[in-house]
Amino acid sequence: MRGSTLRFRIFAIIILLFGVIAGFFAGTSFFPNSKIAHFISSVPGFRSFAQPYRLGLDLKGGTHLLYRADFTNFQGGSKSDAMAGLRDVIERRVNLFGVTEPLVQVEQAGGEERLIVELAGVRDIKEAIRLIGETPFLEFKEIRDASSTATILEAQKSGNLLTEDPYFTSTELTGRFLKRATLQFDPTTNEPIIGVEFNDEGGKLFEQLTEKNIGRPLGIYLDGAAISLPNVREKISGGIAQITGKFTLIEARELVGRLNSGALPVPITLVNQETIDAFLGIKSLERSLHAALIGFALVAFFMIIWYRVPGLIAVVALLIYATLVLSLFKLIPVTITAAGIAGFVLSVGMAVDANILIFERMKEELRSGKELKTAMSEGFLRAWTSIRDSNISSLITAVILYWLGTSVVRGFALTLGIGILVSMLSAILISRTFLLAIVSDRFARRRALFLSGFTRQ
Repeated sequence: MRGSTLRFRIFAIIILLFGVIAGFFAGTSFFPNSKIAHFISSVPGFRSFAQPYRLGLDLKGGTHLLYRADFTNFQGGSKSDAMAGLRDVIERRVNLFGVTEPLVQVEQAGGEERLIVELAGVRDIKEAIRLIGETPFLEFKEIRDASSTATILEAQKSGNLLTEDPYFTSTELTGRFLKRATLQFDPTTNEPIIGVEFNDEGGKLFEQLTEKNIGRPLGIYLDGAAISLPNVREKISGGIAQITGKFTLIEARELVGRLNSGALPVPITLVNQETIDAFLGIKSLERSLHAALIGFALVAFFMIIWYRVPGLIAVVALLIYATLVLSLFKLIPVTITAAGIAGFVLSVGMAVDANILIFERMKEELRSGKELKTAMSEGFLRAWTSIRDSNISSLITAVILYWLGTSVVRGFALTLGIGILVSMLSAILISRTFLLAIVSDRFARRRALFLSGFTRQ
């Protein structure tokens, strides 16, 4: 009996020490200018303790951009594939400029394909638009037949058609299939030229396009403007081509960089822009934190008043639980939004619920006349199945929300899922260890300290 209690007490001390370390790791980011934070960050190997949490657009402020994809001249097969490629290209492009965790997602609205770009911490909206807009739309066009050209020119003269190219028509080959671009030099004139290499699918399309247009010009367009109109002398295999366009060295180098960062599979048009003030984000964060602290204080008060010693143990376990979850948010790292904070607070409530189930089961065992330690063990054992089943169902819901939800819903689901997993550890391991660590003959004689409500026996 004594040896078992001693073992639990040692384990409880280890958990407390681990909780204190996790508390420093999680808490220093809330007070980055404090002396403790400066001291910890100055110690070699502990600088990461003072690293900030990753905040979302609604808390940190930043830029929200909405683009509409133009599929007017789209020759590809699947719009959804093109939008997925567009999302990947924009995300890769923004990452090159050091924007932390950009949110790029696609949606359908009013029969249109749209792209949403959220850049946390970027409040210069012109700079944000430049980051997105500089990504070029590269396409290869073939010459129209004479009758089609005449028809389009006649329509343009009458004012019925203004934007369509009368001489060249779009093909399936676009920058979507580009593998890499390189800066090269013409061996004769020493002028800079751009070498492009397509992926396997693009190489086949390029081979078919050149075979079809031998003896005819091929239009190479960048952002809707013709930059090169080379004549095709023969079928070109291997997926390698050159773009010449009287570039200066600086222009060629910039174009290579832009093409390598990702050419857009379809052109996009900015339809809405919004800047979220960092001040509003800070106020929202402060209110969320205040609400969480008030809620935690009320729950702690209730647990201690109603459940006495087990309630006090539960509050300590919940504090350790909170430090563990917040530490995980920093380590993973999780982008914290207002919805994410709501998910975390909800998981705290579920952790409290698990403790209540355990304490009520333990009270039933005490009422049946069992000894304190036996009642504790039986209480945890009997409550485990209920805790397990409810948490698994909640985890399944969180996974579904994360899989199918939008960015806001996914943030909620992620923090909720992490919180549920840690709450199971808190209720079953931490609370149980602390309770068994304080078992002694003195406490065993005061059973009323382990009951609940107004019950004394």
